[in-house]
Amino acid sequence: MLGLTPLDAVSLAFFVVAWIGYAWLVDSRARQTRGLTAVMADYRQRWMDEMRLRQNRIIDGQINMTLQQGTAFFASTSLLAVGACLTLIGATERVVDIVRTLPFGLPMDRAQWEVKVAGLTLIFVYAFFKFAWAYRLFNYCAILIGATPDGDRRMSDEAKAMADRAARMNAIAAGHFNRGQRAYFFALGYLGWFAGPYLFIVTTAAVVFVIYRRQFASASLRAVQ
Repeated sequence: MLGLTPLDAVSLAFFVVAWIGYAWLVDSRARQTRGLTAVMADYRQRWMDEMRLRQNRIIDGQINMTLQQGTAFFASTSLLAVGACLTLIGATERVVDIVRTLPFGLPMDRAQWEVKVAGLTLIFVYAFFKFAWAYRLFNYCAILIGATPDGDRRMSDEAKAMADRAARMNAIAAGHFNRGQRAYFFALGYLGWFAGPYLFIVTTAAVVFVIYRRQFASASLRAVQ
């Protein structure tokens, strides 16, 4: 089907299961696993609790703007990656001929190449939507920061409620940003498929190992615990 061998299908299934499984571990069980993402969500709440005690919130706006700029960078980069993938699809014949002449001599036909590049394109499209939505949510967070009552009313229930809303919005935006970055990491693993299904499995496992270690056993996690 679509020029893929049974081993290609197995390696692709392993890739999908690895991505979904890791996402479930980090996102759905964040509170139980207490990885870096969950710990930083607690610090976001602490940030907004401190924000409501300040009359001058310029620093809070600047921090939120920095987060927005990061998402804007990755969103624009995702569009460039999508454009590059579409270019590769348009130059299929030439690229396949080049691949066939490489030293490792991997057999690949037009259908296989187009399917693999189409999959890579979908990964970057998914990443773009995540980064673009995160950018918008960080913008909403800035509005919530501005709507939080000032220092003269900082002990009111209204101020606490607005600070909690801002913290939740910021954490949700960060979650979408993290999913976009995760797509980038798995895109690196996906590149192994172009060199064969066995390498595809190895590169996917390597990506999961690296990002799992950074999430649950890194120096950065120990620094904030």
